[in-house]
Amino acid sequence: MKNLRSFQLLITILFLLASQVLAQSTGAKAVPVFKNGEAQKVSAFSDPKTWVRHDLWVETEFDTDGDGKMDRMHVAVTRPNQTDTEGLKLPVIYATSPYYAGTAGNVPGLFWNVRHNLGATPPKRTHPEVKRRGKRPIISRSEVNKWLPHGFIIVHSSSPGTGLSQGAPTVGGDNESLGPKAVIEWLTGKDNGYTEPFGGEKVKAYWSTGKVGMTGTSYNGTLPLAAATTGVKGLEAVIPISPNTSYYHYYRANGLVRSPGGFLGEDIDVLYDFIHSGNESKRAYNNKTVRDTEMASGMDRITGDYNDFWAGRDYLNDMKPMRAAILLAHGLNDWNVMPDHSYRIYKAAKVKGIPAQIYFHQGGHGGPPPKRMMNRWFTRYLHGVQNGVENDARAWIVREPDARTKPTSYQDYPNPGASNVTFYLNAGAPGKGALTTTKPSKQGKETLVDNFSFSGSMLAQAEITEHRLLYVTPKFSKPVHISGTAKIKIRLASSKPAANLSVWLVSLPWTRGNRRRPAKITDNIITRGWADPQNYRSLRKGEPLKKGKFYEMSFELEPDDQIIPAGQQIGLMIFSSDKEFTLHPDPGTKLTVDLDGTSISVPVVGGTAALAN
Repeated sequence: MKNLRSFQLLITILFLLASQVLAQSTGAKAVPVFKNGEAQKVSAFSDPKTWVRHDLWVETEFDTDGDGKMDRMHVAVTRPNQTDTEGLKLPVIYATSPYYAGTAGNVPGLFWNVRHNLGATPPKRTHPEVKRRGKRPIISRSEVNKWLPHGFIIVHSSSPGTGLSQGAPTVGGDNESLGPKAVIEWLTGKDNGYTEPFGGEKVKAYWSTGKVGMTGTSYNGTLPLAAATTGVKGLEAVIPISPNTSYYHYYRANGLVRSPGGFLGEDIDVLYDFIHSGNESKRAYNNKTVRDTEMASGMDRITGDYNDFWAGRDYLNDMKPMRAAILLAHGLNDWNVMPDHSYRIYKAAKVKGIPAQIYFHQGGHGGPPPKRMMNRWFTRYLHGVQNGVENDARAWIVREPDARTKPTSYQDYPNPGASNVTFYLNAGAPGKGALTTTKPSKQGKETLVDNFSFSGSMLAQAEITEHRLLYVTPKFSKPVHISGTAKIKIRLASSKPAANLSVWLVSLPWTRGNRRRPAKITDNIITRGWADPQNYRSLRKGEPLKKGKFYEMSFELEPDDQIIPAGQQIGLMIFSSDKEFTLHPDPGTKLTVDLDGTSISVPVVGGTAALAN
């Protein structure tokens, strides 16, 4: 049977090759080829020397640089020459970015100084000037080699206020959604393309079928979602990879001023300066209206409270018009753009009835789904091939030892077999207390002392320390599968009016590396979260804490899907300032936790029964 299948596969391949050779020798037109629901490489589309490249400007319906004219987006097109010589029309894969024309780089003083007390005004920072790079007609070469030979036209554009695109960068503002919307409208037939940034002749996308898909990673993955929230006709499918779906969730956490992992001191105005590579003559106006007015008054780096400025930069709030099928991809150990960014959109898309799938791997920032998954997605929704991808499994998880190209399929995420298990705290400070599923008798209160100079990984590995509280389960006799979002309920008091609160869920004993495989901090972090106790009542308005008064609050940690090996333990670590993420106030703040009023709910496949030894 195996030999028969191999023979059939060989015959199919030879047939496809013969068909292409025959088509070329007889002068037949080149067309896309499909097999097993995927667009195949076509030799007639694969020679870069034959590709047609050109650029243009697409006019939008907004003016964000104050010159009284509608801003135009700089757009570049790469397509097979058959779109000219044979009148071939193809669907488009479109990528847009604020990074294509260059960024500020790591300029000294670009980031906010985090070494100050909570509620204090931070020192001023540096505002760099970005020098635009790149030559026409190419904006970027990303996606071209990957998709054009498969029968797609590739389009790139620079975001508003970057490169040769007009307007102002707004970092999540409406023009970042409406810019790509205008480009998609042009691709579906609207008469808004021009040969020049001002005036110029009209340019038509006569080679487009009107079917558009978008993809990209990080900021470039945010913008496909931004475009999709407009509900623009013609945008049929998006594949956002590690997208930032809410700038509040990116720069704040439950009322706390928190940096994205690896970029301590970054904030939304820092990112504005980092990407502003657009027309130098417009920068003074853009800086005044966007950075120094809208952002300065709205971002509130003092309290970290949620407000209308942040609500306007949360794509979850804009999903009502969305219609495009969505395949989301994210790393479960992405502590830059954290996994909840994708999960929250996935949940909302399912509620709306939009075709939605999610792919999680065990790595960090970035990492697309396997190409075959992306190919099936684009083939179904752009070429219209009924390959049944919408009936595939909803969730794809890369298990711990597996390659990212070999995810395991699941009915959904979280795993439908998961149920919440509540763990309770048993006293043990300054050493380790116990974490049990049986509520203990009265345990009283335990206190930790804040000191930002100790990293979270150091605190988790310490046998005894006053700078954290740690509660640990017994060792598991069999693997334990966690799938979903853990939630902590905590009752605590502070010695000062404001305090950082950090929570890690870790796997212990801590992994020790070797020459072949050095240990990574993320090997032991199951999930984590942060909060401002001042926002115990409301995200929109924090309240100064009264010394010694106990407050109750609950918040979710980042979603996860991980199998904890037999022999390991789960540890709940509670501490104050997180060296890599939070502000660094003067050491000494005391947080007292009421153990009897504190617990954590963890989603475990199989529930409590799965934990039985």
